[in-house]
Amino acid sequence: MGSVAVSSLMVPIGMPAPDFALPDLAGMTHRRDDFATAPALLVAFVCNHCPYVKHVETEFGKLLAGYPDLAVVGICTNDAEAYPEDGPEYLAEQAARAGWSFPYLVDEAQDVGRAYQAACTPDFFLYDAGRRLAYRGAMDDSTPGNGRPVTGELLRSAIDNVLAGERVPEPHRPSMGCSIKWRG
Repeated sequence: MGSVAVSSLMVPIGMPAPDFALPDLAGMTHRRDDFATAPALLVAFVCNHCPYVKHVETEFGKLLAGYPDLAVVGICTNDAEAYPEDGPEYLAEQAARAGWSFPYLVDEAQDVGRAYQAACTPDFFLYDAGRRLAYRGAMDDSTPGNGRPVTGELLRSAIDNVLAGERVPEPHRPSMGCSIKWRG
């Protein structure tokens, strides 16, 4: 069961954010509309075992610290039975290690990952104030082993644009990472 690098599906810009109601690592349910007053919502499909996520996780935490008004949720859609490192206790260790303060949600039924058309980890979906998709793609152009520094520049620029009420210029660079581990 090796990891295969895949790219995000590049869902059409302007699509509405699918609803979700998922438990965090402490069992508290979070819903999309809990964040209705935030000027933007970032939904990040992440996990603990993927080297692509591990490569960016600390910089991702630092980047988000600069945007206190941005609503953020991390979602792990992976099949934790087949990939035990993506079980809740390991996700909690990851959040602590990476300095993540956002709700880290578990999509055990995998319905939310499918609704968002998440394809890989990490896969980032940034929605504007009207919860329309404004950016989907990579955090930056760094991947494990390519020698480029993890800067977060693409995601940071997208967040800046959305918070300023502006469009995020295309083309957007697809995110690349481990395929989501779907059941059966």
